[in-house]
Amino acid sequence: MTDRFAARRGVLAALPLLLLPLGPAKAHAILEESDPPDRGRVKAGAVVFRLRFNSRIDRARSRLTLTGPGGAKAVVAIEAEGAPDIVAAKAVLTPGAYVLRWQVLAVDGHITRGDVAFVAVER
Repeated sequence: MTDRFAARRGVLAALPLLLLPLGPAKAHAILEESDPPDRGRVKAGAVVFRLRFNSRIDRARSRLTLTGPGGAKAVVAIEAEGAPDIVAAKAVLTPGAYVLRWQVLAVDGHITRGDVAFVAVER
């Protein structure tokens, strides 16, 4: 019987630990909004990219790559200043289909990536 009582005491002793509130969970950076929007349309010419995430982003260790008509790829420079959850950049686009690939480092130390596809149309 002593073993059974010891097991019960162990369970009862651990029970308060299960009831303690957990600290805030650290999440990866999730894209919440983009301009242009995914599958959206923009006017060809000077275009400003704006990606808003659910957490702060380390801009220095993040990257934007633009794939344009014909498959040509170019790294797009991220603006150094701005809100901590925004990644912004500029590019001049000709008409055609584009994919903006983003890779960001969140302040929690995790890298996330994704794509925003859009079309640049004649003015």
